[in-house]
Amino acid sequence: MPGGKTHLRIELGLLGLMSAGGAVLWWQGTIGEKELGAFLGAYLFSSLFLSPDLDLWESQATRRWWIGRILWYPYSKVFRHRRASHHLILGPLTRIVYLGGLVLLGAWGWSRITHQRLLLPSLRTEILLPIIIGLYIPNQVHIMTDRIWSKFRVLRHRH
Repeated sequence: MPGGKTHLRIELGLLGLMSAGGAVLWWQGTIGEKELGAFLGAYLFSSLFLSPDLDLWESQATRRWWIGRILWYPYSKVFRHRRASHHLILGPLTRIVYLGGLVLLGAWGWSRITHQRLLLPSLRTEILLPIIIGLYIPNQVHIMTDRIWSKFRVLRHRH
């Protein structure tokens, strides 16, 4: 399989292309700047911090979290490498729900300590879809790169 740096190079290279394409669409008035910014921000965050390789305790993906990598230790124990975490739909969903749960738990704890009401932000639906797509695409690229790499290796070893 390609290493974490290879995955990141591919994902960020595609981000550059999508940024250029998004700029053209924005210039044409096809998409708004908030939607484009939400997509690009979510894509970059997902590339850097929501890799399918968070199921490996010793990976580039977990090291990027620095001290926060401890948050992903339970995830790496529940999700075995290249199983559910590398599913095209369920993989990103598990990481989004897991991270969202940690954020909610932290916010709830903070509200209990400070005796403040927990207020959840509201997201407009026109921003929510670009965020979801931006979170998913780097994961799709990662998983498809793994699959293509595996097929290429099998074909190469047959000859």
